Amino acid sequence: MSASQRNVKVGLVQSSCSADLKSNFDKAVQGIRTAAGEGAQVVCLQELFRSLYFCDVENYDNFLMAESIPGPSTEALGKLAAELKVVIVASLFEKRASGVYHNTTAVIDADGTYLGKYRKMHIPDDPSYYEKFYFTPGDLGYKVFKTTYGTIGVLICWDQWYPEAARITSLMGAEVLFYPTAIGWSTAQDEQTNQDQYGAWQTIQRSHAVANGIPVVSVNRCGMEQNGAMKFWGGSFVANSMGRVIYQAPHDREEVKVVTLDLNQADSTRVHWPFLRDRRIDSYQPVLKRYIDDQD
Repeated sequence: MSASQRNVKVGLVQSSCSADLKSNFDKAVQGIRTAAGEGAQVVCLQELFRSLYFCDVENYDNFLMAESIPGPSTEALGKLAAELKVVIVASLFEKRASGVYHNTTAVIDADGTYLGKYRKMHIPDDPSYYEKFYFTPGDLGYKVFKTTYGTIGVLICWDQWYPEAARITSLMGAEVLFYPTAIGWSTAQDEQTNQDQYGAWQTIQRSHAVANGIPVVSVNRCGMEQNGAMKFWGGSFVANSMGRVIYQAPHDREEVKVVTLDLNQADSTRVHWPFLRDRRIDSYQPVLKRYIDDQD
């Protein structure tokens, strides 16, 4: 490696899920092992990888799948991380207390150390995505994690649509933004709508890479769920610090992929596109309002 480069190899594990929690966990473990075998140093799993995407219905029984963090999953993944010497980014359904649950991602360092967690800040409530029924909005703020292989920022799915979240996490020192995700197409809609939705989803995340001058890694699930009514569109991807897509997974199958990122590329990108230098932080107070009415 030259002095001008600081490479890190990131692994993306894009999987389909079943109703069998153990089978899903075992598949994730195998995906991590496969990625590590191909040289991955940081491996990211998709959102809520232990189960089907259960937020399509409001069912109290689904709360039984939640667990403490740290807890059994982070303990098992910690042993795996230490064995393989990889950082693991793992999205889990957290039970914080009776009646208080979060959509949470844990980060485990390459020696097995639990570094902490990020709780999803933006919680959607759309048809087939009834997350407000299950998840309390995150209250830990935005987070970065200083891992063996670099400082990473983690946001979760619906957070993808908010440039404020990406900006703040980047300003905190994130060198890469990771987005564990669960998003798909209704099988009842037309192909043009499908293409428009995926294009918008990828474009907004690429824009975070451009605006902040750092790479973005987005890991989505794939496969048919909700009795065939929802096709999770896969399409996991990596964009470099200028927003160029350097890898995109297929929409219709599982895939484990390892992509090399140069963390020092951000320095060159930010020098040539000095968006952080030119920010008018004195003018941004209006963004704290819900909406700016004429009388405001």
